[in-house]
Amino acid sequence: MTTVLDPTNEATPATIERSMRPESLAGLTVGLLDISKPRGNVFLDQVEQRLIALGSTVKRYKKPTFTKPAPVDMRHEIATECDAVIEALAD
Repeated sequence: MTTVLDPTNEATPATIERSMRPESLAGLTVGLLDISKPRGNVFLDQVEQRLIALGSTVKRYKKPTFTKPAPVDMRHEIATECDAVIEALAD
């Protein structure tokens, strides 16, 4: 069992069920979300190459700033266009 702690300091953390993970990414559309921190794009460039080699279709997204959540429209676009998402957190 994996325990994930909520960083929002809630007295009683919300219980959220984990999403089902695909057995393979081959044939799936994978979204790569760059949160706009330095060098995140460098990391995602490498991830993109590996995903393409596995047979995935890759869509790239970039937040306007790392200091705020992704805009609602962007989150909706990612949710409707992608089967899986990888978010880059790098400096």
